[in-house]
Amino acid sequence: MFPYAAPVRDMNFVLSELLSHESLSLPAFSDISPDLVDAVLEEAAKLASDVWAPLNASGDRQGCTRRDDGGVTLPDGFIEAYRAYAEGGWNGIGVSAELGGQGLPEVVATSVQEMLHGANMALGLCPMLTAGAIEALAHHGSDGQKALYLDKLIEGSWTGTMNLTEPQAGSDLSRVRTRAIPCEAVEGDFYRIFGQKIFITWGEHDASDNIVHLVLARTPDAPEGNKGISLFLVPKLLVNPDGSLGERNDVVCASIEHKMGIHGSPTCTLSFGEKEGAIGFLVGELGRGLNHMFTMMNEARHKVGVQGIGVAERACQHAFSYAAERSQGRMPNTRGGEPCVIAEHLDVRRMLLSMRARTDALRALALYCAALLDVARHHADEDQRRSAQARVDVLIPVVKGFSTDQAVDIASLGIQVHGGMGYIEETGAAQLLRDVRISAIYEGTNGIQALDLAGRKLQMDDARTMSSLLDEVKATAAQMKDSPDLALLAEELAAGAEDLRVCVAKVLEEGRDSQSGQDAVQAYATPLLSLAGHVLCAWQMGRAALQAQQAVDAGSDDDFYRRKLTSADFAIRQWLPVGRAQRQVIEAGMQCLAAFTVTRES
Repeated sequence: MFPYAAPVRDMNFVLSELLSHESLSLPAFSDISPDLVDAVLEEAAKLASDVWAPLNASGDRQGCTRRDDGGVTLPDGFIEAYRAYAEGGWNGIGVSAELGGQGLPEVVATSVQEMLHGANMALGLCPMLTAGAIEALAHHGSDGQKALYLDKLIEGSWTGTMNLTEPQAGSDLSRVRTRAIPCEAVEGDFYRIFGQKIFITWGEHDASDNIVHLVLARTPDAPEGNKGISLFLVPKLLVNPDGSLGERNDVVCASIEHKMGIHGSPTCTLSFGEKEGAIGFLVGELGRGLNHMFTMMNEARHKVGVQGIGVAERACQHAFSYAAERSQGRMPNTRGGEPCVIAEHLDVRRMLLSMRARTDALRALALYCAALLDVARHHADEDQRRSAQARVDVLIPVVKGFSTDQAVDIASLGIQVHGGMGYIEETGAAQLLRDVRISAIYEGTNGIQALDLAGRKLQMDDARTMSSLLDEVKATAAQMKDSPDLALLAEELAAGAEDLRVCVAKVLEEGRDSQSGQDAVQAYATPLLSLAGHVLCAWQMGRAALQAQQAVDAGSDDDFYRRKLTSADFAIRQWLPVGRAQRQVIEAGMQCLAAFTVTRES
């Protein structure tokens, strides 16, 4: 496997030239300078490249093992690598200083997260889930829960999990059956938790001193459906009032899953209440567990998109390195006819440029969304906060769903660049595809992300937020049209924006039909998400092209800008048309889907 180098140069380009470090202008970040951001990224790159990345292949080969005592043995080096991360203060990088974190902008924390997932996705899942637990407790936990648990979670000495799925309750959480029986004791009220949760990422391990499980369960008198679900905090080790650790709680790892990828990540079946019942504490209000958990899930969904981008970046680097040294065939006679490396073949260049352009575009969109999160949380003006949050709500299903779909394809294309050697595990290309494949499934499958966009986010404000985004896409296209070198790109970008506007209007119109509206949304959601992702990513590459062209016109000899112009040209003129074809899919209607019946024989 080729070494991983964190893409600091491109991240700096997005943060400083596309986003103009706008997050640093917010009151919460007034003491943070661009130089400090640069230094943070450089240090994070060292951790990712030098400490985490070398364990990626060995962790995949060794995997995790459940011990007879119910504990889990991690791959060699994982505990030390995680502790190097936690002891370096990285776990609290995006957490506010008031809560004990580093207080850096989300857009910087997102850049660091991408590096870590590109270096070692299996290991990166541990702090990703902890970040969601921090968010959920910060918003919905009691003062006592925050005092006991937040500091340890933020410093990373304790980790967090999200316990939703049960054997009979996957995406449909209304079918959750884990029970929470209320109890009273001298030290206060608590619940006894009984049930089983599956697919719990980092549900058991020895890398931290304690694990804080956030668990969806029902009280005895809870109604059926989503309104009967509450959220409970269930620590692996009980915590004494003074913060010290007590006895083991009644929660055990019953098994670990044998998965297609992310072998270094312990994905557990957790059993609660095999004895007297696991002690748990209500988080927030009874019956509002799903609402509270969505605080954690929305945080995680953006991070899963970033995770996919990290693996896509590593697949790019892997493919570029291989293509630059693998000798095969000859150049055409017009270019000398000599034996050459495969990077000289234009079909291989097509694959490599496709991988690079798409990864850069996905990164720019994810960081744009992260910058909006900063505005939504910290801007002094309430209207600005509300407007930014509306955009975040529209963009998160795109960042999660579209980015991970593309990451799977980029990793697959990386195998294709390797040819037969890509199918051999020793080269490392196959691991990247196996690892990233789950990203399109967990935290809500990408079909659910598409339904969230088409069925909820667009309907909530009659697509006004999406319309405002498309107005900005059109404005970028107009700017590009003023440059002779970018005029062709401008036309394609403007046409893509119009395709998306037309399709959004169609989905809204047919979605309002009292008889067929729900079916229409389901039929059109996935192609609409794909079209939206292509257009919004092309928009980011259009903005990148404007910056790069300005630098070139000013006489810059930095080859980075010329490569960025080439990537933008490919993204807008050769990749965007693939997305624009989704308009034809949507306009074809849903008749064939409605007529199709599924049987075992079909």
